[in-house]
Amino acid sequence: MGEFRTARSVVITGAAGYVGRHVVKAVSDLGYDPVAVVRPGSVEQFDAGVRRVEADVLAPDFAIADLIGDDIAALIHLAWQDGFVHNAPSHMMHLSAHFRLLSDAAAAGVPRVAALGTMHEVGYWEGAITPETPTAPRSLYGIAKDALRRASLLALSDQTELTWLRCYYIYGDDRRNSSIFTRILEAVDDGKTRFPFTTGANKYDFIHVQELAAQIAAVAVTPGVTGIINCGSGVPVSLADQVEAFIAENELPIELEYGVFPDRPYDSPAVWGDDAALRSALAARGEL
Repeated sequence: MGEFRTARSVVITGAAGYVGRHVVKAVSDLGYDPVAVVRPGSVEQFDAGVRRVEADVLAPDFAIADLIGDDIAALIHLAWQDGFVHNAPSHMMHLSAHFRLLSDAAAAGVPRVAALGTMHEVGYWEGAITPETPTAPRSLYGIAKDALRRASLLALSDQTELTWLRCYYIYGDDRRNSSIFTRILEAVDDGKTRFPFTTGANKYDFIHVQELAAQIAAVAVTPGVTGIINCGSGVPVSLADQVEAFIAENELPIELEYGVFPDRPYDSPAVWGDDAALRSALAARGEL
């Protein structure tokens, strides 16, 4: 495990985002020097020892090479506008800028490039999602992520070790999220004691944002790990069980009102990430 602990730097875009701020800490915990790139005007602050850079990484004049030194270990590209608005036009409008950023990083000699993906690339699927699962995204967000993944793996894999970090259902730090857990907290804030719900029977791959950040950091800096890596728990859990556990853990004075909303016909009965590649990567670090 010691061979992976160095004092080299890791550039993290989207460092002030929901996932990014946790990835910065996870990278630091591994013994690396994070370079946290945030949008101009961001108020996000980090622990001492974290280099903070304000920049619009999608701007035509942004040069990732300016942040790359001889000690660079990896780039973790998390920045993405409107991630919670799945049909925002910005997803397609910014696609070429994301590709340019990853291309410039590879050309600048970054040895490892890790980019954040999403299960929404896949579209409707029942069962475990593997790296070989065909994709048929149903939102502009999924389409853009899928296109960036395809283009990057095709064009850049011979220039750098490229890893695509496909994420699933994230919870934790829920005041900064836009999930059902966030809406439950907001309902409690409004004094509501009942929360209208579906049957809750659908099963998903849930992971706490801090655990996800630890996975992202570990995979991003581990030499030899490339391709699609499913970052998640690898275990399907019913929405009802996950939400009931959230309510109990946080001692929230609210109850689920089952069956108020119908289950959406385009949601899979059960979908989760096959974590074989993730476990192999973590085992290589001695973390399993």
